[in-house]
Amino acid sequence: MSGGELAIRLAGSVGAIAPCDWDALDPGGNPFISHRFLSIMEQSGSVGPGTGWTPAPLVLSDGIAPPRAALPAYLKSHSQGEYVFDHGWANAWERAGGSYYPKLQISAPFTPATGPRVLALEEDDARIMLRGAEALVVNEDISSAHATFIAPEQLHLFQDAGWLIRQDIQFHWTNHDFVDFDEFLATLASRKRKAIRKERARAVEGLRIEHLTGDALRPEHWDAFWLFYQDTGARKWGHPYLTREAFDLFGMQMKDDVVLILAYENDMPVAGALNFAGPDALYGRYWGTLVDRPFLHFELCYYQAIDAAIARGLKRVEAGAQGSHKLARGYEPVATFSAHYIPHEGFRQAVADYLRQERAGISEQQNALRSLTPFRRG
Repeated sequence: MSGGELAIRLAGSVGAIAPCDWDALDPGGNPFISHRFLSIMEQSGSVGPGTGWTPAPLVLSDGIAPPRAALPAYLKSHSQGEYVFDHGWANAWERAGGSYYPKLQISAPFTPATGPRVLALEEDDARIMLRGAEALVVNEDISSAHATFIAPEQLHLFQDAGWLIRQDIQFHWTNHDFVDFDEFLATLASRKRKAIRKERARAVEGLRIEHLTGDALRPEHWDAFWLFYQDTGARKWGHPYLTREAFDLFGMQMKDDVVLILAYENDMPVAGALNFAGPDALYGRYWGTLVDRPFLHFELCYYQAIDAAIARGLKRVEAGAQGSHKLARGYEPVATFSAHYIPHEGFRQAVADYLRQERAGISEQQNALRSLTPFRRG
């Protein structure tokens, strides 16, 4: 059966698109742009009315056959929950008399993890999608479009389209086919090995650590983690981004993608770290604690994540945004990228000038951080 005219349409939600059609556009299986994750954000009320995140996925189709391409996109009325900070740009644009919001955000909400931002099996279709995003911005008088934490293999699409590229730094751990944590430790300088062993021993003294996934996840585990998450969210952002229902839905719809690490003291859960597992990476997302114990954060979020990645044969751990303290724990500085489409020529030029200056500083910082890695030399 032949299709109709090929066109880009603005869908009201990811949930309105058939899961099999959406997921077929990302054979790599990144968990955060999966239909399950994005629809959980909608179903739970973590995005949608009252949140400043209005789902606005773009879909390329002929109206009959399954979509050929898509963008996970949102109309944003603020810049919270993105982890690539453009508040300065927004303030400058507002002072000049413009309206920075709404803006178009192409991303996985609240998730500073790398992944595809254009979902397409054919590169030509991917390029069409970016032109569609540009047309939406211009036609609807939107200030700008932003794609954050772009998978490196897709960066050229945005560069070729002329979007401004911004670089930042995260800290990732790389698995060199280690059989266990001790084999990883053997790659570090002696002093660093000793320090990590002491940290781990002190962190878990009197505690029991469990890794929970799949059918082992139960409602009481999410009850406990919700308390941890609320505490951390209130301190970091003023209020948690995700609703309580989101965690129940993770347990029901993404249980095999979840690795929930809990610390127990006298059979009472006192701290936890929530991770998601993709085909080749473990992604650390949230953590929290009810006790003040030295090094417990490092243990649950970094060392236990390494243990989990080795056990699963995953290539890397992405432990979230920022945090140079990860460096001493065997995590290395890695470049991350975002892309920005700004149709206003004057504003675009001002941002481009800013990015040129920023990029030089980021490159110097990354080189300096590489020299501080704890690995053995020579």
